[in-house]
Amino acid sequence: MKRHVFFISDRTGITAENLGASLLTQFPDIDFQRTNIPFVTNEEAAHTAVATIRSQTQGKEAPIVFSTLTDMKAQAIITDSSPHVFDLFGTFIDPLENALGMVSSHKAGKMHGIGDTEAYEKRVHAVNFTLGHDDGLSLRNLEEADIVLIGVSRCGKTPTCLYLAMQYSLKAANYPLVQDDLENSTLPPALSRCRSKLYGLTINPEQLSRIRHERRPTGEYSQLTRCQWEVSRAEKLLREEDIPFIDTTTVSIEEIAATAGRDMGLR
Repeated sequence: MKRHVFFISDRTGITAENLGASLLTQFPDIDFQRTNIPFVTNEEAAHTAVATIRSQTQGKEAPIVFSTLTDMKAQAIITDSSPHVFDLFGTFIDPLENALGMVSSHKAGKMHGIGDTEAYEKRVHAVNFTLGHDDGLSLRNLEEADIVLIGVSRCGKTPTCLYLAMQYSLKAANYPLVQDDLENSTLPPALSRCRSKLYGLTINPEQLSRIRHERRPTGEYSQLTRCQWEVSRAEKLLREEDIPFIDTTTVSIEEIAATAGRDMGLR
């Protein structure tokens, strides 16, 4: 079963997509055809969005439309696009106004804008730091990291670090455990400066072999026996050094990041 879904926003559409997608996960048997229509900032843009919705769904079942528009006139236009329009902001703004005893600003882009310059700059610095300290690329200022992920190659360190930086504004570095570290069962000396910030990632060897095979199908790197040895030695090292770690095999990047942040007491 297929169904068209549209995410309408007056800015990037990130909020509409996140909220809508969370709800859609409860219907795994439906193949949702998703379209994001951002920057619907006035009535003309709303009419254009409605035309897009109708052109893509002509003669088919009425689409699902998630909207986070703050302009009530534009939202009214979007409401005519389908009998299944979900106003994600309107559902909660009125009750919140009653609870707080004041009228909301009804301003667009407050969630992902640059209203808080200090918070925005902190996020930019975190991303720059993370990019500069990916995969052991640089060991300078490693003690300034909020968290340092360690683990074997291709266990999810880089995407998790980027998510921590983008979503939580955390300076996240990562360091790959190489053969010498695994054979000696000792932490690299470079990590001694940030010992309290270390967090480990591990993975099922079979899954690791599949991931590595996509990147480098020949050679020892992706062989199952090699992956089994590396994972076993890495977990042994993490336990001996009393470093908390998580198995990433069946866990999403978002969950890995949230778990690591919680385990390390990061805010």
